[in-house]
Amino acid sequence: MLISQIGLLLVTGGFAGILGSILGIGGGIILTPFLTLVMGLEIKYAIAASIVCVIATSSGATIAYLKDDMLNLRVAMFLEIATTIGAIVGAILSGIVPTGFLFLLFGGFLLFSVINMIQKLRGKSEALSNEAIGDPLAEKIKLNGSYYDKVLEKQIDYQVEKVPGGFAMMFGAGIASGLLGIGSGVFKVTAMDTIMKMPLKPSSATSNLMMGVTAAASAMVYFFNGTILPEIAAPLALGVLIGATVGSRIMQRLSSFVIRLIFIPILLFMGIQMILRGFGVII
Repeated sequence: MLISQIGLLLVTGGFAGILGSILGIGGGIILTPFLTLVMGLEIKYAIAASIVCVIATSSGATIAYLKDDMLNLRVAMFLEIATTIGAIVGAILSGIVPTGFLFLLFGGFLLFSVINMIQKLRGKSEALSNEAIGDPLAEKIKLNGSYYDKVLEKQIDYQVEKVPGGFAMMFGAGIASGLLGIGSGVFKVTAMDTIMKMPLKPSSATSNLMMGVTAAASAMVYFFNGTILPEIAAPLALGVLIGATVGSRIMQRLSSFVIRLIFIPILLFMGIQMILRGFGVII
């Protein structure tokens, strides 16, 4: 592989790591379209490399979030039961599903992300009020938590609700991760932020931790079927690891409104490109 290609992979990985750790959606959402649309890599190899990079994103971001007491370990470990099972199921299905369908599915996932982020832009900040109603199950297994918001400069206490609904959605997120080679962080953040009423920042931080565990479960399947290419995955993962560490620091200092506003057109473009590719149209 040329030095220029390795440099491109490192830079792309760093960019994906920064955005992935800030939004809690993993680097795969950037890397899989990049590897297929820009570098011309077959999608099954792109997905496998992205899975490895999702683990790197999780590792880099989680260390910083754990140190700052931003993520909710109890929520992560409880919900990871569902995502891990789903990831294994998704990885197994990936060898059966046609390539064109994978492009369409991934493109649809990206467009779903756009809708999700637009809804977040229109919503009010969760840091101003926590509308969650106390859930007996959440209280019983101690899922409620708190974090220090560095922008507002105050401690935010929050409650978790609708635990069964969040658990069910996490199973679907796991299937998406194993099938599409992504951290499925949008589903994870949506489950915690929208269904379980956790604030956005701890939802994002907790999602980063969960993505690594979910991806590790499905990565084993990709490793044994020989679709992980070290020459692609290694430089990408290194860049992602560095970017995720930087991004975890940026997230706590920037408004999620600004980040999503920048990210929406990127997702929209990639989603349309992937869907067109699924129908055999290459632009």
